[in-house]
Amino acid sequence: MIERYTLPEMGNLWTDEFKLQTWLEVEVAVCEAQAELGKIPAEAVATIKEKAQFDVQRVLEIEAEVKHDVIAFLTNVNEYVGDAGRYIHLGMTSSDMLDTALAVQLVAATDILLKHLDRLIEALRTQARKHKFTVMVGRSHGIHAEPITWGFKLAGWLAEMLRNRDRLTDAKQDIAVGQISGAVGTYANIDPAIEELACEKLALMPDTASTQVVSRDRHAYYLEVLAVIAASIERFAVEIRNLQRTDVLEVEEFFSKGQKGSSAMPHKRNPIRSERLTGLARLIRGYAMTALENVALWHERDISHSSAERVILPDATILLHFMLVEMTDLVEKLSVYPQNMLRNMNVYGGVIFSQRVLLTLVDKGMSREEAYAVVQENAHQAWNKDGGNFRAFLEADERVQGILSNADLETCFDPQHHLKNLETVFKRLDI
Repeated sequence: MIERYTLPEMGNLWTDEFKLQTWLEVEVAVCEAQAELGKIPAEAVATIKEKAQFDVQRVLEIEAEVKHDVIAFLTNVNEYVGDAGRYIHLGMTSSDMLDTALAVQLVAATDILLKHLDRLIEALRTQARKHKFTVMVGRSHGIHAEPITWGFKLAGWLAEMLRNRDRLTDAKQDIAVGQISGAVGTYANIDPAIEELACEKLALMPDTASTQVVSRDRHAYYLEVLAVIAASIERFAVEIRNLQRTDVLEVEEFFSKGQKGSSAMPHKRNPIRSERLTGLARLIRGYAMTALENVALWHERDISHSSAERVILPDATILLHFMLVEMTDLVEKLSVYPQNMLRNMNVYGGVIFSQRVLLTLVDKGMSREEAYAVVQENAHQAWNKDGGNFRAFLEADERVQGILSNADLETCFDPQHHLKNLETVFKRLDI
């Protein structure tokens, strides 16, 4: 059996060597199932397991002549096995082996993705806990809204990645199916019990009803889940890029000793990793679209999906693996600047506390319409005036002073009011 779960790198799963080894694993599993059901001699299976091997270069050499990769592979294996090789691939069609082996590869790839997804989840949980009370301004439409904390923002990211983990686990189960059903999937020349036994040996489930291929809705769903995870990472990366802007500078990617930001401008410290992740997410979305287009094959099968899958499946899993590793490191090492957060939060004299002032005025007896007009007038005056100070304007406004005391205003401008119920979210996430 293949040591597929100990491989250190995602790229190893998509080498010719590993692919052909997986093909051989499927063929051997089917032979074992055939022997257990008395369809072929047990001695032949013993010979096959002892002698079966392949040479990648020899397979490619044969394929160059026969123009069929599976036939080339089987021909090369039989060069090692000899007469017992006549029992290999018995009653099978190429897609039986190809799609079942692909499922083995995708399960192994998903296990690697889940491992690194867990590491990102833990990094987000750790940083959310650390910055639970690191106050900053929340923004909507890119405009200052009301106070939140950096930990609360990270809690939202954590919740999203936990959902993504559930999605990926479900997609793994959906893709972990094999088929050993013969041409057009009718089991005309192979016993369905062989499929069941072989799939069990490969830690797969038999497909419910295959044609000559496993239906590509499964692969489309799998890639859609990868695209959603990539989109989540992109969302986090875009947020970091925005918060690293010079005029904001609330967080910043770690800048290592000796790192350079620009060939022309020595002062530059650019969010290059976040920008890289943003670009890679676009690729995976494109692969998901291709997978959707692979669903509609002609009749019981064609191979229009095959050429595309040789690109999109390795690329998407390798890219997402890289993105998860990169984002985890980024989160763990991210520089956070609480003082800049406080500075930005209090710009224009704390206009972000306008709703608290509005509600307090209403609570003290002013109509909502009048209160809104008074607060908006003072807020916009602060916003549009150089060095404008919202709180100072309120303190000088007789309409406000006749209703609110200095203590009332102090309460309105206390950011802790906005954090009093955040514990609810943190408890839900076990932070």
